[in-house]
Amino acid sequence: MFRRCLIPVFLATIAWAPAVMAQNGPTHGIAMNGEPALPADFSHFPYVNPDAPKGGEITYCVVGTFDNLNPFILKSMRTSARGVIDTIFGNLVFEPLMRRSDSEPFTLYGLLAESIEMDEERSYAEFKLNPDAKWSDGEPVTPEDVIFTYETFAEKARPPYSARMDRIAKLEKTGAHSVRFTFNDRSDREFPLIVAMTPIIPEHAFDRDTFDQSTLKPVIGSGPYTIEKVEPGKRIVFKRNPDYWGADIPSMRGFHNYDRITIDYFLNNNAQFEAFKKGLCAIHTDLDPIKLARDFDFPAAQKKEVLVESFESKIPPVVTGFTFNTRREAFSDPRVRRALAMLYDFKWVNENIYDGRYERTLSYWQNSELSALGRPAGEIEKELLAPYMDRVLPTVMDGTYGADVENAGGIDRETMREALRLLNEAGYSLDGSVLKDGSGDPLSFEILIASSEQERLATVYRRTLGRLGVNVSLRMLDDSQIQQRKQRFDFDVIIGSVGFSGSLSPGIEQIGRWGSESAEAEGSFNLAGVADPAVDAMIDAMLNARDKETYVAAVRALDRLLISGAYMVPMQHNTKHWVAYWSYLQHPETAPLDAYDLSTWWRRPE
Repeated sequence: MFRRCLIPVFLATIAWAPAVMAQNGPTHGIAMNGEPALPADFSHFPYVNPDAPKGGEITYCVVGTFDNLNPFILKSMRTSARGVIDTIFGNLVFEPLMRRSDSEPFTLYGLLAESIEMDEERSYAEFKLNPDAKWSDGEPVTPEDVIFTYETFAEKARPPYSARMDRIAKLEKTGAHSVRFTFNDRSDREFPLIVAMTPIIPEHAFDRDTFDQSTLKPVIGSGPYTIEKVEPGKRIVFKRNPDYWGADIPSMRGFHNYDRITIDYFLNNNAQFEAFKKGLCAIHTDLDPIKLARDFDFPAAQKKEVLVESFESKIPPVVTGFTFNTRREAFSDPRVRRALAMLYDFKWVNENIYDGRYERTLSYWQNSELSALGRPAGEIEKELLAPYMDRVLPTVMDGTYGADVENAGGIDRETMREALRLLNEAGYSLDGSVLKDGSGDPLSFEILIASSEQERLATVYRRTLGRLGVNVSLRMLDDSQIQQRKQRFDFDVIIGSVGFSGSLSPGIEQIGRWGSESAEAEGSFNLAGVADPAVDAMIDAMLNARDKETYVAAVRALDRLLISGAYMVPMQHNTKHWVAYWSYLQHPETAPLDAYDLSTWWRRPE
C-alpha cells in the first residue's frame, strides 16, 4: 500500500537508451543517459507554442531586495537581481552553449553552440559556436569569450562556477568558431553537460580584475533581453533586444514572448499578494489549497479576471523542511537529528493546516524509481554501501522505513519514548522538564523563519519538541537577512527548499548540496554542512555510472544515506502546483515535466 501510494506509475521509469552513447562526429544534442529525444531537424521544444504572439509587457513580483547585477560572484550572491539568469523567469541576459529541454530528464540542445562532439569516454568535448551568435552590443560570440569565461570564473566567481576549471586539463581554441575542452581524471560522465550549461560572458565587456565586485551597471549578454532600467532594491526592467541573434534558434522558439519584463520587489509575502490582487503583478505562484480557499474571494477572482490553474509535476517533489546545521555541536550526532526528526507532527499539520491534501515527504527522490522508499536494497546498492553500513538505518536498508506513514496517528507516546531513547544514547537526559547533556547544558536552538506560513509550521514543531524538554525559539527575518545568514551558514535550523529542487536526473549539483568539498564553501547550497565520505562515494558512483541499473542503484544508495543521516526534517508535498494569473495571459497546452514554464507564456493579443 505504501509503495503504491508514493510511487505513481507515471514516474516509474526514466528513459534510457544504450549505456554508452556512440559519438560519430558533431551532434545537435547530448543526453546524460542515452540519446536525445528530438532529431537534428527539430523545430521547437514540445512544451512551447512556436507561434506564440510576441509583444506586450508583464510584471513579475518577488520578495526580497537586490544590490547586484552580476549573478556569478560571491559578494551579494543571495541578493543578485532576478532574471539575469533565472530558473523561474528564464535566462534573460546570459546564455549557455547549450540549453536544457524540460520535456526530458537531462538532455541539452544547441544554443550559442550549434553542435558538440565527444568521444565515448567523454574525455573531451568540442563545441562549434553558431557563427550568428552575438552579444547585445553587436559583437560576435567567440571562442575567446568561452575561454575568458572559464578563466575568470576560476579566479573570481562563486561556487559552483569557481570549481569548473578543476576538472579541465586543457581549454583551447580549435577554429574560428570552435573551442575544445579536454577533461582530467577528476571529471565524470556528466561534466560535459555541465560545461555546456554554463553561461558565457563577453571578454570585451568585463574587467577580470574587478569581476568579483558587485555592480548595478547593466551587464552585456547574448540573451533575448537587455537591462533597460534599474531601481536598486526595488525594480529591474528588461527590454527585448530587437536584434536578438537567437530568435529563430529551435531551442529558443516559443520562449520569451514579452517586449518588456519588469520584476518588482516586495518586503514580504503579504505585500506581494496584495499587489497581485490589485493587478500590479501578473502571476502569483506561492499557493496551496488553504490559501486558495481562504484568500481568493477578492473582486478580480470573483469576476474571473484572475484565473487559478493547477499543473501536475512529473518530477520528484521539491524537498522542503527544517534543515539542521551540522556545523553546530548540537546537531553533530545523527542520533540527535534522528530523534528530532521523529517529532514533526505531519498528521496534525496536514489535517489542520492543509485540509488533508498533502503527503509526507520522506525521500529526496520521492515518486520516482530513484527513491529508496518501499524498496529493499539490491545487490549493487549493497556493494556500494558495504563500507558504510553503519551509516544506514536497517529499516531504510530493507525498504520498510516510512511504511506506516498512511496510518500514523501523530506523535504518540511510543514515538516520544523512541526519540528520548535516541537522545539518551547521545548523552542527553531529562532534568525535570528540561533536556540536558552530560555537562548540564540544555538542548536548545533557534529556527529562522521568513513568513507567517513558516511560523505556523515551526510553532507546531516547537510545541512537540517542548514536550520532550527541548527549548526552541523562533526568529522572523526578512528575505535579505535570511539570504545573508544562509550564505554564511549562520543559523541553527532553517526552513526552506533552496538547493533541494527535484530532478529525474540528479548529477553534479549533488556535490554542491551534500558533498564534503562544499560543506565549508561560503555561498554553497550545502546548508546542512554534510561532510561524509559515504555520501561522496555515492555521488561519485552516480556521476560515473555507465548503465541505468548502476545509476539508479547509486541514487537510491545516496537516498538511503541522506534519509538515515536525518540532515533535514522533510515536511510535506503535493504533486500539484497552483498558479494564479490575470486572464490576459495564456500558456501552451503541453506542459514540461516540472509542471509549467513561465518563460513560454505570452500576453493575449488585444
